[in-house]
Amino acid sequence: MKIFGWKSTTPTSDDWCNFSAASGDHEIVGPGPSGSLGPAPDGKPRGTHPKPSLVKDVFVTTKIQPTLPQITIPPSIGTPENVTTTIVDTSALPYERAELNKEIRKSNVILLVYSDHYSYERVALFWMPHFRSLAVNVPVVLCANKSDLTRNTSTDQIVEDEMLPVMAEFKEIDSCIRTSAREHHNINEVFFLCQKAVTDPIAPLFDSKESALKPACVSALQRIFYLCDRDQDEYLSDEEILDFQSKCFGKPLSDLDLSAIKSSIQKYSADYVTEKGISQPGFIQLNKLFAEKGRHETIWLILRTFRYTDSLSLQSSFLFPKFEVPANSSAELSPAGYRFFVDLFLLHDKDNDGGLSPSELTTLFAPSPGLPPQWLENGFPSCTVRNDAGYVTLQGWLAQWSMTTFLSPKTTLAYLAYFGFDSSLPSTSSPHPTTSALTITKPRKRPPRTTAGRRRLPPISRTVLQAFILGAPHSGKSTLLHTFLSRPPTNTSSTAYSPTLTPSTAVNTVELPGGKQVTLLLSELASHESAILSNPSALSKCDILLYLYDSSDPHSFAHIPRLREQYGKHLDDACPAMFVATKADRDRVMQDWEVQPEEYCAGLGVGKPSHVSVEWGSVQELFVRVAEVGLDPGSAFVKGEGEAEDEEGWMGWWVAVGAIGVVAAAALGMWRRMSG
Repeated sequence: MKIFGWKSTTPTSDDWCNFSAASGDHEIVGPGPSGSLGPAPDGKPRGTHPKPSLVKDVFVTTKIQPTLPQITIPPSIGTPENVTTTIVDTSALPYERAELNKEIRKSNVILLVYSDHYSYERVALFWMPHFRSLAVNVPVVLCANKSDLTRNTSTDQIVEDEMLPVMAEFKEIDSCIRTSAREHHNINEVFFLCQKAVTDPIAPLFDSKESALKPACVSALQRIFYLCDRDQDEYLSDEEILDFQSKCFGKPLSDLDLSAIKSSIQKYSADYVTEKGISQPGFIQLNKLFAEKGRHETIWLILRTFRYTDSLSLQSSFLFPKFEVPANSSAELSPAGYRFFVDLFLLHDKDNDGGLSPSELTTLFAPSPGLPPQWLENGFPSCTVRNDAGYVTLQGWLAQWSMTTFLSPKTTLAYLAYFGFDSSLPSTSSPHPTTSALTITKPRKRPPRTTAGRRRLPPISRTVLQAFILGAPHSGKSTLLHTFLSRPPTNTSSTAYSPTLTPSTAVNTVELPGGKQVTLLLSELASHESAILSNPSALSKCDILLYLYDSSDPHSFAHIPRLREQYGKHLDDACPAMFVATKADRDRVMQDWEVQPEEYCAGLGVGKPSHVSVEWGSVQELFVRVAEVGLDPGSAFVKGEGEAEDEEGWMGWWVAVGAIGVVAAAALGMWRRMSG
């Protein structure tokens, strides 16, 4: 919707400090909806209609028709981009009430004009109740026309005596203004107010009855303050204010203007401005002043600069940009993403103890909805690396976000937006710069098996791997997760057993020989085991299956072959496998199964079980081995039915051929000696 006749310029420092301006140059940001603007006349002489004065730009003295034709102002005539305004004149005559009601229902804003005491009384007694009876929810601009006839009464007096009481009774009234068609006073401005009521509505921002910004607006401004407070000292320094001014208004702010801003805020509380700068309450007060002085378009400009919609929520395209992960690929943090999360950690580790305390985490997540639901389900922070005080370390913080990006890249993208990743970049030429914090890995290849049953798979270059831990109850799955996070093991000698009912994942980084670091996710499936193992799509997230059994329990290993028989061949085709014998510090017993674990693994063509104990420091070597198998999957894929026998047959043939060759060489040597 566009208004003809108002001057549009880029906002200057006046948008910050000139609170007393009644009119002037304005900047309208963002496209508004196309729609109609309907003046609802009530007893006004036609020669004083503001519409002809707008079109002609002069006072029309000749007689004009009772109802003026519709006017459509195209976007090309001095108005914001992509906004078109249609001005519809209406009649208050009773026999034209049906047409009036139809136009009211179609309108986006209503310009309600009165010019004398009778028509003023009709505003509250008839017009506003009539609008409500039509169940329309559009803003109303109240216009006191013919101000040239009441020169002895000041505008402030008219506002206080006439307009404010009506505005207090009817919240639909967005703003009010005095005009004079004869003197061409505020004619352009009244239509600007109508346009602004649609594109920059005051209702979502300010509660006129309470004289306070609404909670949703305060929440959005608090987040903006947080993002602009680069050093997180709870104040906007002069440098931070200048950066804010440049980002939102595209203009510098002079020292004089900055001083005027601080003075206007400090009048309300000395705590709003200190030597450190403007506090958060002071920043909120500044925006409240904008709303009270009718400069709410400035608030909208700030909000839209930080990607807020008309409903005061962040744009969905900003939170969830298009980011598709192809099949057999995964998402990881890019160097820019890692750097951002490192800086975020260091910024909020106020005591420099190398860990984020609960209070520091609360402050860090202030501009977001809180901890991601996935983190809460996984028991954060117990699922990642913590220091002796129980605080999340930088290693654990980065591992946690690597896991989140691997499992749910859209969650990471949303939180990058909440934390202001795009604001931290020197330039934001990309439509969705948060995607630059992520990268997509090359697809994992799953070629068919060779004749000998061995998959020929090239090593992969990913830095995040996931392993599913499978095994019988009491085989040590949960204890292994605790050990992976460098926590002391629980009392493994106790006979008490508490089964794990909900899935849990532990995440940590593993350093491989040569210095390469890999983020490893160890997941215990618990009650979700059946649903995941029977779902090929869910299995595609897994890089390695880790089969655990208690080497001191004769019944523990039997769970593994039964599990593999239950879920069929697709389990072997999904990813490589490793077998781990836990509790190796105890006496080893024979397993109650057809074959012993070593023979079973040999039949599958995978390595022998690794014997580990959480009581031994060498258990950490297991995690290195798991990461190595994940990066070189061809070394541990289970062979198909009969493939191990085929390989043994081929090996027998090669042995026989070798033996024949040795015998032939020996015979040839003896013949040469005898001949000589």
